[in-house]
Amino acid sequence: MKVRTRSSAIIGTICLIASLALTTASADEQTAPRQTAEVVLKEVARAQNPVAGAAGPGDTVWIAERAGTVRVLDDQGLGEPVLDISDETTTDGERGLLGVAFDKEFAHFYISFTDLEGTSNVDEFAVRDSEIQPDTRRTVLTQTQPYANHNGGDIQFGPDGYLYVAFGDGGSGGDPHGNGQKLDTLLGKLLRIDPSGGEPYAIPPDNPFVDVPNAKGEIWAYGLRNPWRFSFDAGTGDLLIGDVGQSAWEEIDWAPADSKGGENYGWSQMEGNHSFRGGTEPANHVPPIHEYDRNGLGCSVTGGYVYRGAAIPDLEGQYLYSDYCDGTVRALRMENGKVTGESDLGVNGGEVISFVQAGDGELYVLGIGGGVSRIDPA
Repeated sequence: MKVRTRSSAIIGTICLIASLALTTASADEQTAPRQTAEVVLKEVARAQNPVAGAAGPGDTVWIAERAGTVRVLDDQGLGEPVLDISDETTTDGERGLLGVAFDKEFAHFYISFTDLEGTSNVDEFAVRDSEIQPDTRRTVLTQTQPYANHNGGDIQFGPDGYLYVAFGDGGSGGDPHGNGQKLDTLLGKLLRIDPSGGEPYAIPPDNPFVDVPNAKGEIWAYGLRNPWRFSFDAGTGDLLIGDVGQSAWEEIDWAPADSKGGENYGWSQMEGNHSFRGGTEPANHVPPIHEYDRNGLGCSVTGGYVYRGAAIPDLEGQYLYSDYCDGTVRALRMENGKVTGESDLGVNGGEVISFVQAGDGELYVLGIGGGVSRIDPA
């Protein structure tokens, strides 16, 4: 590992194999007439295969590059790497540095990555004066991955101050081990842990499966295939998850801010609202708020954020998302957990791999080819 304040680092060429998705709303979705926001994508920097990001201290945005480096975006542009774990990870399959997050005080920085054996890791660093302290590094969580795909890897702090971690079902295809519906594994789940509450972490006592025999107490929600980007609405605290489909349907899942957890999003009995390979819909299945098939250009949903910035008032409260293969940025209008309309924002970010929400609520779009673009008013 190499940690630097503003020094250079060498990054290998990277490509990402994503997994599936695009645009058609569910049949019962109703469209509400409303002014479509006029936006542009303003490229503010070029990175080496940017894959994730997080709002950082001092109005900065920290950008993770898949090969293992982290760089800071500020008014001067994208700086040299401040963290380099490129000798600890691999970009085979869907592996690499996959997620980054700060706690609310910017006192700790977290990275989510797969190591050279393909095992998922979540590590923590202390942060002082906006700089990573390398000698404070510790491993918070590890999870063995049976295959090179469906690692998930997104990490976010929720409004409750706990760290949420998304893991895919373990990979291959069709969930061969049935991990999505099993409660005795962390695979195919959204986890909720307290990194500061124990060593290496504590399990919040109100997690939904804490007292369930043979269930993993870390689990917050399950039935996920490959949750590729989830977020919390900065205005309401609601949770939204973009979950990549197997072969036919991409989905966006939702849970209200007052949820007690335990949602079953259906995989691998269900793919979106549809039975998967003859599966039986679970009695507690929570259907997606939005799904789309792959009859168009889409192949792999990239979850985004509810817009809470000030620059584009017409976007206020809308959920922005995209697709790795299609690249179009779209917005969902929602009310009480129901989609009331969808709009194509008329901009394309290329192979969109992630969104980043800055501290001021403005959104950035990351293209795996290198583009770091801010969504600005037209």
